[in-house]
Amino acid sequence: MSNQKIKKAGGAEPDEFETQVADAIQQVEMTSTELKASLRDLHITAAKEVECGAGRKAIVIYVPYKLQRPFQKIQARLVRELEKKFSGRHVLIVAQRNILGKSYARSQKTKGLRPRSRTLTAVQDAILEDIVYPTEITGKRTRCKVDGRRILKVYLDGRDQANVEGRTDTYAAVYGKLTNKQVSFHFSS
Repeated sequence: MSNQKIKKAGGAEPDEFETQVADAIQQVEMTSTELKASLRDLHITAAKEVECGAGRKAIVIYVPYKLQRPFQKIQARLVRELEKKFSGRHVLIVAQRNILGKSYARSQKTKGLRPRSRTLTAVQDAILEDIVYPTEITGKRTRCKVDGRRILKVYLDGRDQANVEGRTDTYAAVYGKLTNKQVSFHFSS
């Protein structure tokens, strides 16, 4: 039953954790009257459990890029329901994106450069936007330390501080695992 909620690339079989997340989404669709119509045509491509330190874990759910907007319309309610099912874990929804290397060559029919949306930096910026989604990013600064480390300072909208403040450590840990970049979150006033 849950296989209709997860469709992996190339028809690969989902692992046990991904099946568990797909089952939870299926249960939310069946039980929640307000989400039933919205979730009917939606599916995920993968799910991953990320260690956030101090024994906490977060669940990252990957959705197809084309289904990102419909998922964002119901994200607040869906995440609330899934966090009830997976108690003690934060749930984040991220769109599945492709990164094309610098040596990317198009076919003979379509000529041109690689799209800017497929570059490494564009994909990493988009992942950051997805992770903090209901909140808007108001500014970014890259701080270069003397020892050569770089820390990305991200300023989030101050109006959402009450809702998001407890999740910023999770956001930083998940972004670090997905991109190998250090990030710190602050709130603009």
